[in-house]
Amino acid sequence: MSDTTRHRNGFARAHDGTALAYQREGSGPPLVLLAGQANNHRWWEGIRTDFHTRHSTITLDYRGTGVSDKPQEGYSTRQFADDVIAVLDELGIERADVYGTSMGGRVAQWVAADHPGRVGRLILGCTSPGGSHAVERDVSVRRALAQPDPEAVQQALIDLMYSPTWLAGHPGPYTTLGDPGMPPHARRGHLLASNRHDAWDVLPAISAPTLILHGDQDRLTPPDNLLLLAARIPGSRTHVFPGARHAYFEECRAEASAMVTAFLSDGLRPEV
Repeated sequence: MSDTTRHRNGFARAHDGTALAYQREGSGPPLVLLAGQANNHRWWEGIRTDFHTRHSTITLDYRGTGVSDKPQEGYSTRQFADDVIAVLDELGIERADVYGTSMGGRVAQWVAADHPGRVGRLILGCTSPGGSHAVERDVSVRRALAQPDPEAVQQALIDLMYSPTWLAGHPGPYTTLGDPGMPPHARRGHLLASNRHDAWDVLPAISAPTLILHGDQDRLTPPDNLLLLAARIPGSRTHVFPGARHAYFEECRAEASAMVTAFLSDGLRPEV
């Protein structure tokens, strides 16, 4: 299969008319990459090329981020999932693999549950089922992220995303710390969307082969959530990365990307 890179950027329209920016790169079977809360497609800049030897990658700017529209309403993880389907429809893709991390993993749960025929294989990273069953971050983390000083919040977020050892060799800039161009109403919408997520009841209905990944030092989304997801999603596989924090996909890039590629290769389909 060719690894010649193809670039295609454009806009899809959600059912409510919201313009959604998408980006497609590479060639091969499609792999949708879903970013974390209040982030645009740049979340994946550091690693998306890891998948281009076998797949094309598709990202989008969530509503409220990047160059997508920023409506006053319509923010929920289930709505974001419907937005993903709008992008696939625009690209003429009937079925894709889906890899979601952090809030993107919550969105991916809805994509797989609500649109089972559209998902080949599913990877959920550093995420949770949400609702009353989820294991929440501790109070100290919440306080660190609620500080009035934006620079202090940024530093706290860096500490939650990456271990000191990894940071020592990677001075930045980091693309996982939020979209600075989001208006306040969209940032609040993303926060509420993530906080209100609850897919507990639909997880057993997910039929896509599923891989669940997590760093064992993740304080932003505690790793016990991996066990909860695995117990609810039939036949799912799991892996925990020792020493990694929330952004395990960057900190353990070589191992994590290879593991995802191998999992996806089990079900490779003809190029779309």
